[in-house]
Amino acid sequence: MNNNDFIASCIIPTGIGASIGGYAGDASPYINLLSKVCPIITNTNSVNAAVFSGINSNIFYTEGFAIDAFFKEEIAFRPSKFNKIGVIFDKAIPEKVLNVHINTINAVKSTYGINITGYEITEEAAGVDFYIAESGNSTGKLKNPDTLVKAGEKLINKGVEALAVVCYFGDSDDSNYIKGSGVDPVGGMEAVISHMLTEKFRIPAAHAPAFDEASLLINSEIVNKKVAAEYITSTFLPCVLLGLYNAPKIIAFNKAGYFDITINDLKALVMPYDCLGGLPVVKALEKNIPVIAVQENKTVLNITPEVVGNGNKIIKVKSYLEAAGCLLSLKHGIYFN
Repeated sequence: MNNNDFIASCIIPTGIGASIGGYAGDASPYINLLSKVCPIITNTNSVNAAVFSGINSNIFYTEGFAIDAFFKEEIAFRPSKFNKIGVIFDKAIPEKVLNVHINTINAVKSTYGINITGYEITEEAAGVDFYIAESGNSTGKLKNPDTLVKAGEKLINKGVEALAVVCYFGDSDDSNYIKGSGVDPVGGMEAVISHMLTEKFRIPAAHAPAFDEASLLINSEIVNKKVAAEYITSTFLPCVLLGLYNAPKIIAFNKAGYFDITINDLKALVMPYDCLGGLPVVKALEKNIPVIAVQENKTVLNITPEVVGNGNKIIKVKSYLEAAGCLLSLKHGIYFN
């Protein structure tokens, strides 16, 4: 990797009901397709799939706060391998559910050789409150963030370079989600948790939810293929551990070296067609970075290229296959009007 490489980003925001990427790793084939053209920076939930992971060596796995800071020229990404991972467990997780997650850590360590330094159980319950907002996206509040921070500090003092966190979400209404429609009821709150820890510690962080003891029973009904990964397991932790193991380190922008990736290295941003109001899109357009809006991916939002404007800096394509072709053309110096 060097600064002459063509690098792009594909972001599918969490908790907005994206028809592709709003479920359980269902955007992985599309992001893998783009990564055949060039290295891709993407957000964790686009490729997280419970016991599966959609990442490959050409995908940079990070989360929303770090992505925003990257686009604001506050940080750079440093490609990394074999990160030491620490796991934070919410004290509220029932004992039987916690035991399954500890077994999961040991299984991932023994199967993949991942360096999981250890885990910490929070001193108090984190107090997760999650809900669907009036806008239609999922979000929530964290009643006791300090207890997660204290556990994180203990792990960092042991030398960890990335944090996996598992908070207790109790039970959720997934009646639409299980059919492959609607909004992931917990995704927005997961983003709140990972944002908070990444902002505090400036190291890679990602979240996996834990539910009540009923989650230990595997669902034997046929569910929609987009959510199937989450209904054949009682833990969503493996994908997070696999992603964090090779997640890029977070470096202050003014300390970036030649091999680090900054927004100045970014050549394109790929987004769902109707969620173009976020900070990455705004900053990309300010820096004349082409934004590729994919029409086949719709969300509960309605911020389309027509709403945003900015002329030929937003390229409309019908599918992620066309987006891959667009990236290939841009890579070879062919620009669109």
